[in-house]
Amino acid sequence: MRTTAPLLLPAGPGPIRRASARTLEAASRGLALLARWLQTEAARPDGDAVLEFHAEADALEGALYLDGELVARIPGVTRL
Repeated sequence: MRTTAPLLLPAGPGPIRRASARTLEAASRGLALLARWLQTEAARPDGDAVLEFHAEADALEGALYLDGELVARIPGVTRL
C-alpha cells in the first residue's frame, strides 16, 4: 500500500498558489539579504556596516547598498 503526503496547496494554477509563490520568493530574497549581511558582519572586525540609499536621477531608483554592494531596489521610493 502506497501513501502520499497530502498537498498543502491545490493543484494547478490559481490565486492561492500565485500568492504562495510570491510569499516564498519574498522570503527567499529576505533570507539571502540576511545571509549576505551576516557574512559581511563576520568579516568586519569593528562590526560597523555602511548602509546607503540612492534615489537620484543618475542612480538606480531606490537603490539600497550595504558596504558599497547593491543589495536591494525599492521601486517607487525616492527617500527614506
